[in-house]
Parts: sequence; C-alpha cells; structure tokens
Amino acid sequence: MFGFLKKTVENLKSVKPKNRKVSKEILEEMLLEADVTYEIVEEILYYLPPQELVNRDDLKRVMMTYFMYESENKELGKPFVELILGVNGAGKTTTIGKLANLYKSQGKSVILGACDTFRAGAVEQIKIWANKLEVPIVATNQGHDPAAVAFDTINSAIAKNIDHVLIDTAGRLQNQKNLANELEKIVRLCARAKNGAPDRKILILDGTQGNASFAQAKAFNEIIKIDGVIITKLDGTPKGGALFSVARELEVPILYIGVGEGRENLVKFEANEFVDTIIDAIFES
Repeated sequence: MFGFLKKTVENLKSVKPKNRKVSKEILEEMLLEADVTYEIVEEILYYLPPQELVNRDDLKRVMMTYFMYESENKELGKPFVELILGVNGAGKTTTIGKLANLYKSQGKSVILGACDTFRAGAVEQIKIWANKLEVPIVATNQGHDPAAVAFDTINSAIAKNIDHVLIDTAGRLQNQKNLANELEKIVRLCARAKNGAPDRKILILDGTQGNASFAQAKAFNEIIKIDGVIITKLDGTPKGGALFSVARELEVPILYIGVGEGRENLVKFEANEFVDTIIDAIFES
C-alpha cells in the first residue's frame, strides 16, 4: 500500500457502510469523496460490466487504463536537461532538491540553474539546496534574464561533463502573458545550448489542491508541452483520486510523488500499486 494515501484511504472507507457489498451507487459516492471528478466517475461506471455489484478485477482493469502513459527513457547523451515548472507554493524548489539528491544517490553529477529571477528569495532558496547537497549552481541577481541563466547552466554542464541539469523557473500565475513569453524564451535558449534541450519538462502540482490544480496544469501544458508530472504534498490530503484526472487530462506520466520536506521524501509513482491501494480501500469490509 502507498502509505502517503492514508487520508484518501480513510475518506474512501468513511463512505461505505460496513459489511456492504460494493454497488455502483456506493462506488460512485466513494470515488467522488476521494476527489475523482464526476466526469471520470461516470466514465469508470460506464466501462464496468452492466451488473449492479462491482467486481474487483473489472474495476482494476478500468482504472489502470488511466495510467497508460509511460516515461520515455531519453537519457541518451549528457547532459540530461530538465525544466521544472509550476506555480509558487506547489513545492517546486523543494522538489528540485529532492531530484538532485536522487540523481546523486544514483552516482550521477548534477548542476542547478536558478532561473526564477522574478520572485524575491527564490534564488536564495535554491542556493540553500545546492549548498546542502554540495552540487554546483548557476545563479544571478533578481530581475536578470532567466533564459540567459538557463543557457549558461547548460554550457557549464557541457564544459564540466555533468550528467543532469535541473532548471528552476518562475512560478507566477499561469494566466500572465509574460510568463508564457519567458518560458518560450527559456526553451529556445536551452535548445541553442544543447540540441533537443530541454530533454524533459516536468510540471509540479500541489496534491492538496486536488482537481482545482487542473486550470494550472492545462495552462502550462498549452504554453509548453509537459512531459511528466510530480505531485507534492499528497500525504497531507484526502484528494488522491485527483491523480486519475491528472493522467487523463495531460496524457503524460506521473513520475514521482512528494511525501515530505526531506531530501529523501520522493517516491516513484507506480500505477499498479496506486490503483491497488484505492481498490483495497473500496473493497475492505
């Protein structure tokens, strides 16, 4: 069982009367309680066999179809450049620190690019992670051109033969036109520094927002095609069912789940284990 889904599991169990079999009506109530959108709940019910009682295997078969998207293994050349996106407060900087720690634990070298030059304190926050993890960082002062920082970070990685580049970006509200222009410019200069860069564009979503984060997700995906998602703070929310919508709406893999503030608190997302945890809660007597 995914331990970080504890609150979601508790919410699911609170709906079903004890010792009752799972009917479609009860299943609908349970899924809505876990923040699965009404549209997806209706979809799941539609694709189940016509009988009123729900069979565990049938439910798993339908639920797994939402997680068909697999992460492409594009790490063919150095450096592997990842652009990290998301609104302020989603846990973007902390997630960058966790990813850097993960890559270091795999014996890889890492460099950070402090391209959030818009928000006061953002550069200092990522510098703290760089110092803590003892990895190099390319940074400048607030207000400087973030695309130039991205360009310099990749060139530094090439010169030093570094494996991974993690580029932070500004997390301003997604409806601001200048954010779209800035991200597009960063992508252009990344490609100028290394052909094909960024190799992966990762969106960080706050799990406590549940389905409310979809407006952000869709907007970012329209500006700059997302390659994968990391969900943060999922251990502190009963809204785990929102992951069905994330996978369905963005049609990209969920890569990791953030489950705490520490550098080790990053869990690889396993669709099979996630679905099993949800189904165990649904069918528990």
